[in-house]
Amino acid sequence: MGRVSSTTAMAENISWHCALFMAVMLVLSCCESSDQREFKGGDDLQLKELIMMKNNKPCDEIYVVKEGETLQTISEKCGDPYIVEENPHIHDPDDVFPGLVIKITPFHNR
Repeated sequence: MGRVSSTTAMAENISWHCALFMAVMLVLSCCESSDQREFKGGDDLQLKELIMMKNNKPCDEIYVVKEGETLQTISEKCGDPYIVEENPHIHDPDDVFPGLVIKITPFHNR
């Protein structure tokens, strides 16, 4: 009878440690790590491209501009830093309006 109680105590001890381990893993998985590396010798464009690749928010190849969007916000959202170069019908980058259709090519597809 003594062996059963020691086995039960050991099982409870193991269960407690497993539960504690799972709780720690859950807390760690909820924490968002910020990747703040220093880029030595790199320029701002390279850093922006890496950030866009990290965000990796894909958009459709054909994108319709929505109310309040600018080429800059679309570029950040879709990961395409070369929207003006790929859309020759955009003569003035400041003249973007809702309903304008543009081509998107995310940076990671190049």
